[in-house]
Amino acid sequence: MFNPAITRLDGKKGLVTGIANEHSIAYGCAQAFRFLGAELAITYLNDKAKPYVEPLAKELDAALFLPLDVSTEGQLEAVFEAVEKQFGKLDFVLHAMAYAPLADLHGRVTDCSRDGFLMAMDISCHSFIRMAHLAEPLMKDGGTLFTMTYYGANKVIENYNIMGPVKAALEAVTRYLAVELGPKNIRVHAVSPGPVKTRAASGIAHFDKLIDEATERAPAGRLVTIEDVGLATAALATDAARLITGETLYVDGGLNILGVG
Repeated sequence: MFNPAITRLDGKKGLVTGIANEHSIAYGCAQAFRFLGAELAITYLNDKAKPYVEPLAKELDAALFLPLDVSTEGQLEAVFEAVEKQFGKLDFVLHAMAYAPLADLHGRVTDCSRDGFLMAMDISCHSFIRMAHLAEPLMKDGGTLFTMTYYGANKVIENYNIMGPVKAALEAVTRYLAVELGPKNIRVHAVSPGPVKTRAASGIAHFDKLIDEATERAPAGRLVTIEDVGLATAALATDAARLITGETLYVDGGLNILGVG
């Protein structure tokens, strides 16, 4: 007999990273997690970002509101220490961060600098591994780890450039983590939204053109919203999805089946 509680997140504790403002995909996910009953810890990048994120954290009744720049030594560890002290456990973590220096992001992969490549991989990919390492001992009853990817990991999308190989690595990491953490009932997913107008996406050259093409070609007839992505992600955090792991979930109105971004 089905228990409706398996579609809820009541009593669950989650950490959401990567919210920059009300247009962020991470914010759409946080809203959905909260709507389903979860209690949240929210992070913000730095003092410049704080005024944009703090009202959102208050709206979500966040139990913790903490700074997190994964390139700052010790800051990620401090976040997880605070989460352990406040919650005593974790049920899900959302990793929603990506970065590459503009010169490398806007240039050819052929011309990408060593430093730019290493920085992009560290912030966009290795930080997810670090989060998994820190989350593992807190997921005492199992849990779910999420990261955000994009179709440019699998097919060449014009102007996505170096982030394509970086996201490809992130999707591979997702699969390996799913296998390694599966025995502890920890599920791992990469969520791949279609084009969404966010601050992060604005760094991609000619992004408006990509948006226009996606709108015209999407089988669903429209672009996805942060709410669409949030609801799909939150559903994977519930016990209804307890035997789904290692997936790259496309939330893109069907664009990926056409071979376009």
